Amino acid sequence: MRIKKGDKIKVIAGKDKGKIGKVLQVFPEKDKVSVEGVNLLIKHLRPNKQGEKGQRVEFSAPMSATNLMVVCGKCKKATRISYEIINNKSDKENSVKAVKKKFRVCKKCKERF
Repeated sequence: MRIKKGDKIKVIAGKDKGKIGKVLQVFPEKDKVSVEGVNLLIKHLRPNKQGEKGQRVEFSAPMSATNLMVVCGKCKKATRISYEIINNKSDKENSVKAVKKKFRVCKKCKERF
């Protein structure tokens, strides 16, 4: 899954199409994502004690990750993501060791995340 917690997301399909929000939770095993202010549902709660009132709680329900696109921080457009692996050589007390770093890259502007 290419979406991570904290990413800025744009909804491309469904009842909230066009909305932009921040990722709150990611469920990779179910391929679902919970986004702030998107796919809001209302849950009715019973009163616990006599004389108390019931409540309506509004929360962001998880939605399919296929209906979302990541918004690039530089070009501010909804984009697909590719990966780039860079090999760096680091000297640590006379031993040369290759260090690989993996970056997410915007397909439109080639900016690294």
